[in-house]
Amino acid sequence: MNIFLDIWSYFATNILQQPAFMIGLIVMLGYILLGKPWYDILGGTVKAIVGYLILTVGSSGLTNNFRPVLVGLGERFNMDAMVIDPYFGQNAVTAGVEEVFGKGFGDVMILLFIAFIVNILLVRFSKLTKMRALFTTGHVQVQQSATAYWLIMFALPGLLTNRVGMLVVMAVLLGTYWAVGSNLTIKPCQEVTDGAGFCLAHQQMFGVALNYWLAGKLFGNENKKHKAKKVKRIEDIELPGFMSMFNDNMVSASILMLIFFGAILCVLGRDYLTEAGFLAEGQSMVFYVIQTCLYFAVYLAILQLGVRTFVAELSASFHGIADKILPGAVPGVDCAVIFGFGASNAVTLGFIAGFVGQILAIVALVLLKSPVLVICGFVPVFSDNAGIGVFANEKGGLKAALILPFISGLCQVFGSAFIAGWVGMAAYGGYLGMWDWAVVWPVFTVAMKFLSYGGLALVVVILFAIPQIQYRMDKEGYFLMTEDYEAYKELKAGKVTAK
Repeated sequence: MNIFLDIWSYFATNILQQPAFMIGLIVMLGYILLGKPWYDILGGTVKAIVGYLILTVGSSGLTNNFRPVLVGLGERFNMDAMVIDPYFGQNAVTAGVEEVFGKGFGDVMILLFIAFIVNILLVRFSKLTKMRALFTTGHVQVQQSATAYWLIMFALPGLLTNRVGMLVVMAVLLGTYWAVGSNLTIKPCQEVTDGAGFCLAHQQMFGVALNYWLAGKLFGNENKKHKAKKVKRIEDIELPGFMSMFNDNMVSASILMLIFFGAILCVLGRDYLTEAGFLAEGQSMVFYVIQTCLYFAVYLAILQLGVRTFVAELSASFHGIADKILPGAVPGVDCAVIFGFGASNAVTLGFIAGFVGQILAIVALVLLKSPVLVICGFVPVFSDNAGIGVFANEKGGLKAALILPFISGLCQVFGSAFIAGWVGMAAYGGYLGMWDWAVVWPVFTVAMKFLSYGGLALVVVILFAIPQIQYRMDKEGYFLMTEDYEAYKELKAGKVTAK
């Protein structure tokens, strides 16, 4: 048994938790199954790995550049608060799980392994389950496994005496959540990317699906009041005079970040920035602020280059896996991939709107003297809200791209403060804090805590029902959407014409 655990541990550490190599493995396997010559397999694999590494440089650059700025707000004003960020959340579980529950963090990797198998099985039998998405972002799986491990132990303490039963129950719930959540993003991703052939496997899958639907119902052509009008997306708006410079994403991102994050850096002040090691002695504060803010546009451009580099290889190669191993399957990838599609300015506007929502929510917590205070983490405020901005703009235009990420920011802070304080994670300084884990998983936890195993059964039944409902709402197009997107568009166009 130990040898299998050692093999899994090696695979999980070096491939599953390294998204570039996981994507490379998928591309290589797909091209092998397609019978491609060795040089095409090698070239496609290398290109996919390099493309994902480029994306990682952009994503890590954004996080590393701005996370200290946000955390600095808490330090600067001596706020004893937790940070909503997946890495802080994982660290909180590592630090507190043995002290609170008497369990080791090592079980988290076993949970991940079993949950991944559950996801594969649900997709393998997609004709029955109607679940088509394979969750491939291993680093996200580790973060979610850690948080789910804590939440489920808190909600169902009876499982603590049965290690095997506990891990199986957790894996069924988590693996089903992965399959259902990523499956919900297939339609939004296909429509935004015009059939690129991937979906999202990240921390805001239910959030993306809900906000995409709301954008259409409240702001788009699915609203009866707006049916006759053409929805004006951000990219359709031509700004007059000097405002036209904001039509260029690089310029607009740079200026908007200079205004918003420049103000935060000024609030932090030279003394704090110097003491914290961000600003060198004698360095110009003005040019430090400008450079820090302009790096947002730099890293965003790098990220988008990475997306363009590897998505084509992944989409082409995955047909081999879908045809031979997992019929009808769609790869679930990092949410940053969507930033290479849709309106570029939607990324910046969604991020800023979500950030404003988070700040206002934090102010409300302070005024209400909440026992749990929150500090913004860059990953939730950017990845969730910028992504929601892209999807909302596609379906509902500019208003949707501003209002829905703003509401998302409120949900992230209030939801995280509630669940992290209730289950005890706040005491260890962090919580995952992204949309699904601030909204959906608190609901799961409440149901399980107060209804016990009946609540667990209810949550699992609802999760299994969601793709069945999706399928029944569009029986003709449900699988066609991923198998032949051009045929799917023709089907939809024909139905619209018939109406």
